Amino acid sequence: MPTYRRTTRIAAPIDEVWAFHSTIDGLVALTPDWMRLEIARVEGPNGEPDPAVLTVGSQIRMSMQPLGVVPRQQWTSRIVEREPAGTTPVEGSAYFVDDMVDGPFRRWEHTHTFHADGDETILVDSVTYRLPLGALGDAVGPLAKVGFEGMFRDRHRRTARQLVDG
Repeated sequence: MPTYRRTTRIAAPIDEVWAFHSTIDGLVALTPDWMRLEIARVEGPNGEPDPAVLTVGSQIRMSMQPLGVVPRQQWTSRIVEREPAGTTPVEGSAYFVDDMVDGPFRRWEHTHTFHADGDETILVDSVTYRLPLGALGDAVGPLAKVGFEGMFRDRHRRTARQLVDG
């Protein structure tokens, strides 16, 4: 199964980078405008609406219409793992994992990892995925990394702008 990975150094402490990525406002701020993201509903693990922090069991129902030229795609994501700094086996690191419950991919698992490096943070996004269309999707799956690169490069730039440039 193909995996996409992007690593960036953010000139902000891990606690700030972690907090920013742990909310629905962070997701909205990180999503490139050309994705045309719309959030339909956010539920906490017990079904409570609009939780302040996305914890294990939280679900996000959203839709996207990349570049405004393809039909709007429905997507439901859920947080399946979440370990803040101080709770992981690796000192100075944190991570959370979301997967796609429903959406355009046959499989989508996105691991967000944060490593403290002094007053800075190493941010790593890893996505394991399978495209739709069975064997055809599997054959062209590795090519999807080209599309992911622009999106994640933009996400990492937005993280830096939000936390460093304010």
